[in-house]
Amino acid sequence: MKKLLANWGNYPVMESDEKSFAFEDELGRLVKDATSFIARGNGRCYGDAALAALTISTLKFDKILAFDPVQGIFECQSGILLDSILRVILPRGWFLPVTPGTKYITAGGAVASDIHGKNHHVEGSFSRHILELGLMLSSGDQIICSPQINPDLFEATCGGMGLTGIICRIKFRLKKVETAFIRQNKIRAENLDELIRLLETHKEATYTVAWIDCLQKGKQHGRGIVFTGEHALPSDLPETMSGDPFILPKKPVFNLPAYLPSWIINPLTVRSFNFLYYHKDRKKVTSRIVGYEPFFYPLDSVGHWNRAYGKRGFLQYQFVIPLHAREGLVEILRVISEKEMGSFLTVLKIFGKQESLISFPMEGFTLAMDFPVRTGLMPLLDRLDQIVVRYGGRVYMSKDARMKPEILQMGYPELDRFRQIVARYNPLEKIHSAQSDRLRITHN
Repeated sequence: MKKLLANWGNYPVMESDEKSFAFEDELGRLVKDATSFIARGNGRCYGDAALAALTISTLKFDKILAFDPVQGIFECQSGILLDSILRVILPRGWFLPVTPGTKYITAGGAVASDIHGKNHHVEGSFSRHILELGLMLSSGDQIICSPQINPDLFEATCGGMGLTGIICRIKFRLKKVETAFIRQNKIRAENLDELIRLLETHKEATYTVAWIDCLQKGKQHGRGIVFTGEHALPSDLPETMSGDPFILPKKPVFNLPAYLPSWIINPLTVRSFNFLYYHKDRKKVTSRIVGYEPFFYPLDSVGHWNRAYGKRGFLQYQFVIPLHAREGLVEILRVISEKEMGSFLTVLKIFGKQESLISFPMEGFTLAMDFPVRTGLMPLLDRLDQIVVRYGGRVYMSKDARMKPEILQMGYPELDRFRQIVARYNPLEKIHSAQSDRLRITHN
């Protein structure tokens, strides 16, 4: 059925014939009959990676295949949402080994983007915890891969944006927890130097992340709040939370019913929001017990929050630069502040070491920002790209909708080898997306 499709940023929008399946034999017929396609999960990536003339939706392919609550091994089909997985595993004392900032992505999307979270510096990206993948190739043949079986295919699939085949099955390790709560600390930082010092001081914490007020200048340039977290023990919970440690109080979800006018997000509203958010807690350090949802998924409490950016949509821009290139981070924040193109959501994390073929994470600082689509944005992002690659960094494909091919080539030194593996398993380039064509990964 032909329809207009966009991913979470609502940019770009393109017409696509979307088909779905619930069983592997249905998928096999779709794949064999199609001349070209890309798999699509819940559309929560931000750019054009899951857009094509024909998209094959995995959302009906969402069954749990096996769950070992003793060993913490979980196996599922690719279209299941992380939210659905959590509903099953958390009451049994297990949690996701890695989670991004939303629980509404599919397990297949987690593999294709090789998601990372607030714990990358100690526990790596999602691919580190995968035991085995099952794929359907563009030929319709099924194949298994893992770090030991067809390792080249495994390596190219984790972070490969769906170009090696349709991910059908994922088997991965879980993390043992004793409650559904988090011990959270919030520490205010007066400027970027202090903020980075705090992140480095708390590098032993399981979860760390920092929010930055990106429009500040002078002595307060880069001021922000550092969050750290640990999974709470039953003994950490106050008496008011007594009872089942895995049951959270229900909170209503507010749905944004319509797109807001695009003029609402402007330097004044961003500056005002950032001021209020920074000064929300007067103390330098605040500690509290919070549920896992507000800690990991604060924006999930607002349904369709992407509509706040208006019908023109927005771009999330995320990059990573090496730890020794801190001045690159300073330069990028200075450019954003000078251009008055600030973001409500400017998030800084530190990645640990990771050697991989095409996955985004590498040891360094990673910054993510949301920008409404407006005049002047694309030249600004082109300028930021140049700064990123000059300092030896790269841009995240899962959040890209406009990067130039040469920026991708400079940021991913193993890109040519990735292309060769994709060509081996997808020889006719039957699997391709708007993004892979734009970046010349396919149809080069």
